[in-house]
Amino acid sequence: MTRWVLGGLGVCLVGVGAWHLAAQPDPYDALVWLAGAVVLHDAVLAPLVLAAGLLVAAVPARPVVRGTLIVCGALVLVTLPLLLRPGAPPNPSALPLPYARNLLVVLALVTAAAVALVVLPQLWRRARRARSRQAPPRG
Repeated sequence: MTRWVLGGLGVCLVGVGAWHLAAQPDPYDALVWLAGAVVLHDAVLAPLVLAAGLLVAAVPARPVVRGTLIVCGALVLVTLPLLLRPGAPPNPSALPLPYARNLLVVLALVTAAAVALVVLPQLWRRARRARSRQAPPRG
């Protein structure tokens, strides 16, 4: 039942999008953008995601790596329009920050957090084992 409801909602949203596209005085630019997005997705993004998935399958810390890739990918997708905007903004205060540098900083922080999630528990286990070996027997 849920599948039918979601499918119906998707069809309704496609209809809303088609209605808005038809209401445009010149829908050519939107259609070119849409076709480019489909080609970019199918020719570039889908193979990259598939390759990353195959590489991650062999990693012992698979959930952490997967989560890190999802977060980093979302961050890049959100920031991409700001990075690819051609020319200077008409208003200097519209894009006042160095978005490329800030994106790299945030990606580095996310990666550091992921490394900490994988490495710190191993270090704690190793330290606990070393302490238990050094402790005198009770009794």
